[in-house]
Amino acid sequence: MEITAIALLAVTATVLLLILRQSRPEMALVLSILVGAMIFAAAVPKIGMIVATLSSIAAKTDVGSLHLGALLKIVGVAYIAEFGAQICRDAQESAIASKVELAGKVIILTLSIPIVLVILDSVLKLLP
Repeated sequence: MEITAIALLAVTATVLLLILRQSRPEMALVLSILVGAMIFAAAVPKIGMIVATLSSIAAKTDVGSLHLGALLKIVGVAYIAEFGAQICRDAQESAIASKVELAGKVIILTLSIPIVLVILDSVLKLLP
C-alpha cells in the first residue's frame, strides 16, 4: 500500500526534523522541502489516472473539454498553493504562506468564472 510507505517516510522525516531543527535549522528546512517533494512526486503518477477518468466522464456527459481543463487547472492551483504555503510555514514565514494561499484563491476564482457563467446560463434557460 502506497500510503503506508508515504506515512512511514513522513513519520521518519518528522523525527529527523525534530532532532535536526535544534542544531541545524537550515538543514531541517532543506530536508522538509525534499521530503515534501518526494511525497508530491509519489502522488503525481496518480494524476494521469484521474485525468483519464474525468475525461471519460466528460465525454459521456457531453461536458466540454474546456470545462474539464478549467476544473483540472483549479485543482492543480489548489494543490500547488497549499504545497507552497506549507513550505513557507515550515520556514516560519506564515505571512508569506497566507499570501500564497490568497493568490491561489484569487487564481481559482478567476479560473472558475467561465464555469459559473455556463451554470448560470443553463439555469436561465430552464427558467420560464
